[in-house]
Amino acid sequence: MPTVKVLNMQGAEVGEVQLSDAIFGVEPNISVMHDSVKCHLANCRQGTQSALTRAEVSGGGKKPYRQKGTGQARQGSTRAVQWTHGGVAFAPKPRDYSYSINKKMRRLALKSALSAKAAEGEIVVIDEIKMDDIKTKTFKNFLTAVGVEKKALVVMPEVNENVIKSARNIPGVATTPATIISVYDVLNTGKLVLDKAALATIEEVFA
Repeated sequence: MPTVKVLNMQGAEVGEVQLSDAIFGVEPNISVMHDSVKCHLANCRQGTQSALTRAEVSGGGKKPYRQKGTGQARQGSTRAVQWTHGGVAFAPKPRDYSYSINKKMRRLALKSALSAKAAEGEIVVIDEIKMDDIKTKTFKNFLTAVGVEKKALVVMPEVNENVIKSARNIPGVATTPATIISVYDVLNTGKLVLDKAALATIEEVFA
């Protein structure tokens, strides 16, 4: 089992914890992680793009000139796609891009992502992440103390408004409860900062 140090919010070492091999010790499956990230990004798409076809733009009810004898190409409407102010050919319309992958794939992808982070030494475990009030500067000092310099995902055992609001204005820093941690968030970050209680929740829920 991989072992990582447990730090407090001041960056001092207060113990060690063993990571579960079932979650943090599997062979990363790149293909499944790729499928999971694609699914996540597709489900984030709004799909609200829209343009007008020649049937929907206004005007064009009259044939612009007679069929023969003008020396020009025959035209039936001034709102065909080749005309200025005409409709759009194969115009995009609102659609739902979302799809799902099965539960086994989702779990394997998350285990693969967490195992990759553990293998790279990018996991930081904190004995307790707690904020008495909303202070971005205090939270930034905490991240600096535990060795987080750029991007980080802070994982909490449950929703904590003080932590969320203290972290949301720090570029590259995101927060999430342990029960809904996503593969995309794990892979799109540098350090994975885990509350010790959140680590226990992850091992209990996803093992």
